[in-house]
Amino acid sequence: MSEEYNVENQSEENNAAIRKTKIRKEIISWVSVLVFAVLAAVFINRVIIVNARVPTSSMRNTINEGTRLVAFRLSYVFSDPERLDVIVFDSPDGSDILYVKRIIGMPGETVEIINGQVFIDGSNEPLYEWYLFEAPRGQSLTHQTFIIPEDSFFVMGDHRNDSKDSRGLGMNPWDNLFIHRDNILGRAAFTYFPRIGIIR
Repeated sequence: MSEEYNVENQSEENNAAIRKTKIRKEIISWVSVLVFAVLAAVFINRVIIVNARVPTSSMRNTINEGTRLVAFRLSYVFSDPERLDVIVFDSPDGSDILYVKRIIGMPGETVEIINGQVFIDGSNEPLYEWYLFEAPRGQSLTHQTFIIPEDSFFVMGDHRNDSKDSRGLGMNPWDNLFIHRDNILGRAAFTYFPRIGIIR
């Protein structure tokens, strides 16, 4: 009788040990999945994409205020930024804000703004800007000339009359009007909130 009891007791202990082992393995499995997911998310966000929110109306109607978008960090690893690319970049005034603007002037170029129109390197024809939200008015009509340093870009918002950008107009102009290549985080690719759309 005692031998049967010992066998049953050992069997129950073995089953309990097996259950504990299974539970431990299950917990380790879930923790591993969560750790991997967190590391993957951090990697993607630090190396592959930029997740940004447009804080103002300066890119209306291309990207409206409050829109969330994704920019690709790898866009300019094997190629250079191009004119009219919409980019996400670190603030040139040292704040933590991420800015979204359109590249208008390239390194080494001279940008002249006459009656709200953009002329590159003394061209007789203004830059064709099909994306503008409205006709220039107010400070946007200010006559300005800029010589862009090497490795830097001249950027402007598509809502030209309400944009803090490389022109330095408005209440708080940037100290550094030009965006250095190193400040560019990526090219804006698509919006995902409040609606999905391609940025061009």
